[in-house]
Amino acid sequence: MIMIKRETLKTEQQNKNSLEIDQFTIPKILETINKEDQNIAFAVNKVLSDVEEVVLYAKSSLSSGGRVFYVGSGTSGRLGVLDASECPPTYSVPKDWFIGVIAGGDRALQESIEGAEDDKAQAKTDLLDFDINSKDTLIGISCSGAARYVISALEHAKEKGAKTAYLITNPTPFISAEVDTVIAVDTGPEIIAGSTRMKAGTATKMILNMISTATMISMGKVYGNLMIDLMAVNDKLVDRGTRIIQQVTGLDYDESKEALFEANKSVKVAIIMISNSCDYVKALDLIKMANGSLRNAINK
Repeated sequence: MIMIKRETLKTEQQNKNSLEIDQFTIPKILETINKEDQNIAFAVNKVLSDVEEVVLYAKSSLSSGGRVFYVGSGTSGRLGVLDASECPPTYSVPKDWFIGVIAGGDRALQESIEGAEDDKAQAKTDLLDFDINSKDTLIGISCSGAARYVISALEHAKEKGAKTAYLITNPTPFISAEVDTVIAVDTGPEIIAGSTRMKAGTATKMILNMISTATMISMGKVYGNLMIDLMAVNDKLVDRGTRIIQQVTGLDYDESKEALFEANKSVKVAIIMISNSCDYVKALDLIKMANGSLRNAINK
């Protein structure tokens, strides 16, 4: 384990563009924050090859019966839990495909739990019930790379044979970790020195979006750019699902909505039933034969 001086972390340094921000007008404060945020997409672009490696780990894990874990503390942990919790309704995947673990537990989602990020022993305790194994992927998220909770989680996953990735927002982490892939996006000094909920948090959210979205696309959860595996659990999603069926099949709105309900609110099944002129059971068989891919199942 290698440690560097905390003051050398870019996210701890002062941003030259905001040295006098306490004297700025509100419009100038907002303009300064916005201008800094515009650099984040370019910073993320430089680490896409590393993100791709992690997507491949995630796809391999989920395809073989494993899971993807996001482990972090503070803002990093909250963003991991957020991304994991959005996957089931968006793609109709099991709740244990993407799992968010935050230092301090559920209470830490709403308030700061002092000292939680430094509790190495608690990380292993929190992961014991999950029985992490070689089929899994664990992504440790720490903007500075200083969260010992995250380091401990990565070490535990490595010992169990899981694929591991370390997502940080500095060129070099405060504490190094032996992992399969490091995603080190350089977000630079924050507008408020050390406030990594800002640019660093934005970059983290973008990368987690990429990991889960690219993984789901590669596993047939999208047709074109349509959310064909959504979980139609409310009026908004029933409407969206109906319109997707319309777009793909050419039926009118009412016919598409009726088809959605005949398919037990599954957009994908409804489209196959229409396109292949088959019943619900046959449509399910076709999906299974096509490994979940709508494109491969249509007219099969």
